[in-house]
This record gives sequence, C-alpha cells and structure tokens, in this order.
Amino acid sequence: MDATGTEIRDEIDAANEDEAQTTIRQMGYFVTNIAEKKLAAGEVAKGAKRKRPFAMGGAKTKHICAFTRQLSILQDAGLPILRSLRILEQNQKPGKLKNSLMDVCDEIEGGATLSEAMGKSPKVFNRLYVNMIKAGEAGGALETILNRLADFLESSESLKRKVKGALIYPVIVVLVAIAILTFIMIAIVPTFETMFEEFGLTLPPPTQLLIAMSNYIAGYWFLLIAMPVCGLILIKLIKKFKQGRVGFDMFILRVPIFGALIEKNILARTTRTLGTLISSGVPIMEGLNITRETAGNAMFEKLYTKVAEQIREGEVISKPLAEHSTLGFHPMAAVFWALFGSFPGVMVMSVALTSKGSKLDKDGMVQTLTFMALYMILGGMVMCVLYYLTKIRGRVVDDLVVNMVDVGEETGELDTMLYKVADTYDEEVRIMTDSLTALMEPIMIVFLGLAVGFIVISLFMPLVELITGLT
Repeated sequence: MDATGTEIRDEIDAANEDEAQTTIRQMGYFVTNIAEKKLAAGEVAKGAKRKRPFAMGGAKTKHICAFTRQLSILQDAGLPILRSLRILEQNQKPGKLKNSLMDVCDEIEGGATLSEAMGKSPKVFNRLYVNMIKAGEAGGALETILNRLADFLESSESLKRKVKGALIYPVIVVLVAIAILTFIMIAIVPTFETMFEEFGLTLPPPTQLLIAMSNYIAGYWFLLIAMPVCGLILIKLIKKFKQGRVGFDMFILRVPIFGALIEKNILARTTRTLGTLISSGVPIMEGLNITRETAGNAMFEKLYTKVAEQIREGEVISKPLAEHSTLGFHPMAAVFWALFGSFPGVMVMSVALTSKGSKLDKDGMVQTLTFMALYMILGGMVMCVLYYLTKIRGRVVDDLVVNMVDVGEETGELDTMLYKVADTYDEEVRIMTDSLTALMEPIMIVFLGLAVGFIVISLFMPLVELITGLT
C-alpha cells in the first residue's frame, strides 16, 4: 500500500525477500504480501549466470572513473548496493567493465561483500580500489569512500591526460620534420648525385657523407625502423629480469628533462595514493604495500619497501624516506647509459657498412665514416657513463616531501600533508609539461634549420667548384 492506503501490485528485482522488502520500504510503500515470481518455461532465472559478451584488454581508466562517481551518487541517494550495480551494469557498453560488473553482481547475490566481489576482478578493480572499498565497508562510510576514490581517480586521469595532450604537438612536429628530410634524401639528393657523376667532379667530404646518408635511407630504410624496434625488444627482455628492470628504471629517472618529469609524476601519484588510503582508514602498512605496487618504478618500489620495514621496527615515515631515497650505483643502469651513448655512433657505423663496395668506398669515405663511428661510439659511451656517475648521489625524494611528511606525523594530519605534496608536484608536472611543449617548437626549428643548411651547403660546394671550372 502507498501512503494513502491504495493497494499497488508490482515486481522488483532483488536477491532475496529481505532485500526486496527493504527496497520497497525505501520507495515509500508498505508491504502487505510478497512472493517470488514463478518463471515461465524456458525463462532464465535472474540469479543464473548470464552470458558475457567477448571483451579484449582491460577497462579504460576513464570508464572506471565514471562508474565510481555514478556509484557514489547512487549510494548517496540511498539505493541498495546490488540495485545500484545492476543499474550501472545495464548502462555500460559491452566490454571488460560490463563483464566484471556482471560477475560482481553474481558474487554479491551469492553472499559476498562488495570488496570481496570486486577483488575477484583484479584486471578492472586493483588492490587500491578493493582495499578502499573494504575500509569503507568496515567503517560504515561507503558513500564517503566512493567519493574520495572518485576524486582520486579523476585527479590521476586528469594529470595523465595533460601529459599526453602536451606530448601530441612535439610528436607531430617530429614526424613532419622526419617526413620532410626523408623526401629530400630520397627525391632530391640522388638527382644532384647523378649530375655530379656526369661532370666527374671530386666531391668534398660533406657531400660524400650526404650522398652516403641518402643511399642508406633509400636502400636500407627498413633498418631505420628495425634498429629502434630491436632496441625496444632488447629492453623488454632485459626488464624481464629483476636487476634489468631496476637498472632501466634508475636510468630513466636520470634522463635529462624527461627523467625529472617522470620522477615528479610518480611522486605526485604515490603520495596522493597513500594519502587517500590513510584518510579512508586503511592501515598504514597495507597502505604502503598498495602504494608500492602502484608506483610503476622499481626505485620507488624499493623505497616504499624500506619505509614499510622501518615502520614495522617502530620508526616514523619521514626518516627512512630521507635515508633510502638516494639512487646509488647500479651496473645495469650504467649498461643502459652506455647503450644510450653509443646509439648515434651505431647509426653512423650502419651507414658505413652499407656503403662498402660503392663509389664512396673507392674514395676512402667508408673508412673515414668507420673511424668516425668508432670514435662516436666510444666517446658517447664514456660521456654518458660519466654523466651517470655524477647523478648517483641524487635523491628521488627531496627535503620538501620529507619535511611535510614529518610535520604531518607530528600533527596527526599525515593524509592532509600528503595531499599537499601531491598537489605541489601535480602543479610542477603541469608547468614542466607546458614549458617542454613551448621549448620543443624552437628546438625543432633550429634542428630543421641545421639539417636543411647542411644539405644545402653540401650540395652547393660541388656546384660552386663546377661554376668556377666553367668560368
């Protein structure tokens, strides 16, 4: 009956009779009689496992953000959790998230809690997500936790979008520059080469180098694609081993400009993660373990492991955070720096090796290129390793973070201080990204100017000699 006493007959989806009565009362009705509906022949029961559509890959972060925000709104409105999940699942497009929500609904109908059900879909709901839901269930504040979780995911996704958006322009400029230079090398330089051969000119070294590069790009263009791809595959294989991954992650943190951007991005993400977990009631040890798993960098994983070990022995967070944040020396990191320094020389060596047997080989240009490549390889390796040795005493967590964490522990406002650290580094990442985008334009203009200038000078030197001879 409704508030006026009028009798109403209707159907409602619920896991059991108790949940159905609770839902009906929340709708403002009084239950006089309730019974389970008998299914017609061939009709599938609501509790039966429904067929899942095929889905590849994982769920997109932006979809999980939207789902979390919508779930928090439905919980604020007082709807039962199962009904909220059913509503959101029906509104999802076919994919991994929809399939996982179907599984979560089935698990809850079977008697599992929300955190237990989500924990069985780790590819969609990670440990951070599941543990925050568990803390919300334990504290009876699921709506508040969902709001915090939605804020956290939206902040992380916003920062990721800013970084990706800022890199679109430089990537497009680089691709256009490569396309222009490739066209010049393939279509224009060979025409001049033919003309020089017809006149029998003695070509100066810059022109010989330009012709060698042109022949290399025209005849062995696939090597320009194969070598970087092979390098990436080699890095992937090395990273399969623990020491290889540690070395690469330490190497990437000290790459000029981009290393600082990656470091600040990781700091912003991990401090916000830890602050969100602590404010949600997750124990500090569990929070540190989850933060370590979401760091995405072996150096920071090692740092948070050391912090957790020291806390277990009774220390505060700030002390081990300062002691164990120094990079130190790692042999695999030195190997990566040596490979990085040798890359330009390897490219020149490939040009020399592919030019053997040509007219340039008869003129002695190939031998000159080979010696030049060897000097470039050795010099690049030595310079990069020396640069790395000057950076091994650097810290990935500066005094600002340590002092703010120390103040947070003293005042009992650790989560607030971690949020402030995250906000500070988010702003620094934004400023660095904007500066990098602004800097890329003049750098690319200078690079294109030098490249085109080298091509023009190399082609005009024999022309000047030809004109002089004709005069």
